[in-house]
Amino acid sequence: MEIQARRLTKAFGGTRALDGFDLEVPAGTVHGLLGPNGAGKTTAVRVLTTLLRPDGGTARVAGHDVAAEPAAVRAAIGLLGQHAALDEVLSGRQNLELFGRLHHLGARAARLRAAELLERFGLAEAGSRPVSGYSGGMRRRLDLAVCLIRSPRVLFLDEPTTGLDPRARAEVWASVRSLVEEGATVLLTTQYLEEADRLADRIGVVDGGRVVAEGTCGELKDLVGGDRLDLVVRDSPDLERAMRAVAAVTGTSPALDRDSRRLGVPVSDRIGALTGVLRALEDAGIGVEDVAVRRPTLDEVFLHLTDVKEKA
Repeated sequence: MEIQARRLTKAFGGTRALDGFDLEVPAGTVHGLLGPNGAGKTTAVRVLTTLLRPDGGTARVAGHDVAAEPAAVRAAIGLLGQHAALDEVLSGRQNLELFGRLHHLGARAARLRAAELLERFGLAEAGSRPVSGYSGGMRRRLDLAVCLIRSPRVLFLDEPTTGLDPRARAEVWASVRSLVEEGATVLLTTQYLEEADRLADRIGVVDGGRVVAEGTCGELKDLVGGDRLDLVVRDSPDLERAMRAVAAVTGTSPALDRDSRRLGVPVSDRIGALTGVLRALEDAGIGVEDVAVRRPTLDEVFLHLTDVKEKA
């Protein structure tokens, strides 16, 4: 495993930011950490990247203990934080050369590496311009390039696309995918559920300083109940009768959103449930505006898991 954490704890005053945090990330994969603000994602990253010492537990990154061998860990990793660490007065090329020299590359080696990374991230034409004139997506790609100055084995990306527009976010996603194809291991924290769905091989849902569930996207979605049947009733007065009809067919009382007149219910037999519900509604004279069978979203997974935790 490239990243391992066992029962990590970290407190700030009376607040336990990490409370028995466990994690395993195999080499050459993307592992996503999902969770709301304050869940412990960034604290976990700061511990794993040696920026914080844990109060308890153990962690190893790239084969090295984060507490006993911090220098070896730092030599093997790259970290993209929530805020860009770029000098906006300097050009993109100058930023990369500066970080290359800070990482003890010689002047020529730093120039060559900067040119290579600018080309790789589609920034060669903009390389001589001040970073102050870069778009959000360009800055984030340059920030990611900075992380790769030393070709690290493990990359930590802490909410890498926060605040970016959809086009810029897609550009960063493409960059991350190319890194993994070349063998990098990535730990990605994010609040964008679509981002985790697109990039991560496995996902951990973090809440209260610990991982409350973990698996592939499909495995996590199965926790909510597999497929769901959603339908929109045409007329609000028919909602109660529609709920009874759906419950009679599926054996489960559907969730109701009165404002949108939408009913949702988990189903195991996609086709049987769909045809049975539509037939029952037609027999009852209940009009339907829309109907679909779909997998749960990661939004629903997260809300389901955190709701279960709060009730426990």
